[in-house]
Amino acid sequence: MKHVLFLATMTLLAVAFGQAGAADAGRPNVLFLISDDLNNMLGCYGDPLARTPNLDRLAARGVRFDRAYCQFPLCGPSRNSMLTGLYPNSNGILRNAEIFRQTIPSHVSLPQAFRREGYFAARIGKLYHYNVPKSVGTNGHDDPGSWELELNPAGVDRLEEEPHIFTLTPGQFGGTLSWYASPKSDPYHTDGLMAADAEWVLQRCARQPQRPFFLAVGFFRPHTPYVAPKDPYFGYYPESQMRVVQGVAEDQADLPAAALGSYKREQDKLTDDLRRQCLQAYYASISFMDAQVGRVVDALDRLGLADNTIIVFTSDHGYHTGEHGLWQKMSLFEQSARVPLLIVAPGVAKQGTVAETPVGLIDLYPTLSELCGVSPPEDLQGQSLVPMLQDVSATGRGWALSQVTRGGNARVPQFFGYSLRTPRWRYTEWDEGQQGRELYDHRSDPGELTNLAGDPAHAQTIEELASQLHAAVQATFPASGETPPLREGVWAPNLTEP
Repeated sequence: MKHVLFLATMTLLAVAFGQAGAADAGRPNVLFLISDDLNNMLGCYGDPLARTPNLDRLAARGVRFDRAYCQFPLCGPSRNSMLTGLYPNSNGILRNAEIFRQTIPSHVSLPQAFRREGYFAARIGKLYHYNVPKSVGTNGHDDPGSWELELNPAGVDRLEEEPHIFTLTPGQFGGTLSWYASPKSDPYHTDGLMAADAEWVLQRCARQPQRPFFLAVGFFRPHTPYVAPKDPYFGYYPESQMRVVQGVAEDQADLPAAALGSYKREQDKLTDDLRRQCLQAYYASISFMDAQVGRVVDALDRLGLADNTIIVFTSDHGYHTGEHGLWQKMSLFEQSARVPLLIVAPGVAKQGTVAETPVGLIDLYPTLSELCGVSPPEDLQGQSLVPMLQDVSATGRGWALSQVTRGGNARVPQFFGYSLRTPRWRYTEWDEGQQGRELYDHRSDPGELTNLAGDPAHAQTIEELASQLHAAVQATFPASGETPPLREGVWAPNLTEP
């Protein structure tokens, strides 16, 4: 059976590369790399402990966006927003386990736009939503129309090691804090297998350069369960050196309840020792993922493809590791909404530069379309980042918007939180201010520890930011005024789903 599947895959590749269509060999390729549940704990973003040499080198080859933000800090909504170029209010995806074909079926996705113009579009691993780890090795909640080739390897982290994984909630792994230092080395793990698959696909691409490619590789780490080879990755981070966030009670004292709505009761089980073990495993998973990124980029270089290939690296959202007393995602604080974003664009972007203006994942679709001369849909809601790639002092829109849901059950009707990030401020409203407001000055308070929303001295700032926020939110809906069809369950949040 495996032999038959291999032959079928080889046949598919041969047909795909033979159908050059309207593609122009002079167009740049795209290598789209995305991690899962990764915050900015990377060396190139200034983390003093992180060992991420491959991502650091990638940052030195292009532009590092220091203020990049997801549009919804949960895997499914964030990924669908990024890949459709539409805010969640326009594509109708506000929870996991949903894909945009159920709400806006005729919309052209980012990879589909490239595919329609003759690019070879391939996916390895997680680009749309997957239940992790249960969907590893399957298509998950993927969109088949986006790709010509889909590869879904599964390693020991999915097939063998589940009984050994420590978890705060027995029987659960993807939506709960869980980790394991594996005795198996990189090639046996899912992300290692994906890196090997990416090398293989790139080899095929290099043999037929007349057809440009859009290759997307979606690594699963550091998504929980934080499983990585014990040697060397856990050894990089001695447990005794892992920080434990202090002063949580004082920090939470000026916060509206909705701001802490992503807290999970299982976190009551955390001791300081468990917090250190958890952080050690999270760091180890990041370094393991970094090594796989390095393997893919090295293959691109070795095969002579780098000079005509745009490389993107990012994550679907950020991640809490104890800040504000929170772990994981689904908050509107900086740690949850902010993502790493690196773009290498040969001949366009100056190497080793840093763009500080706020941008969003929603901006990637128009950016890649412009760089590659691909025609995007007319209703995209992001901005092109090409001006920032050409000159990192360009400001563009100058803000980024993130949203999240709260409530939506028998006790609490659903309401939204929206957060506007400008170069200086983060301003957040819960239920249009009825459930609270937050204001943080990043010049003096990058950790967002002091909520200034109740300070009369900032009343004018709040008024100005509120007006800007409301206008930004209005723009997240379709220009036609028609919203996607509301089906049962689409709009209800699910904080426990992985």
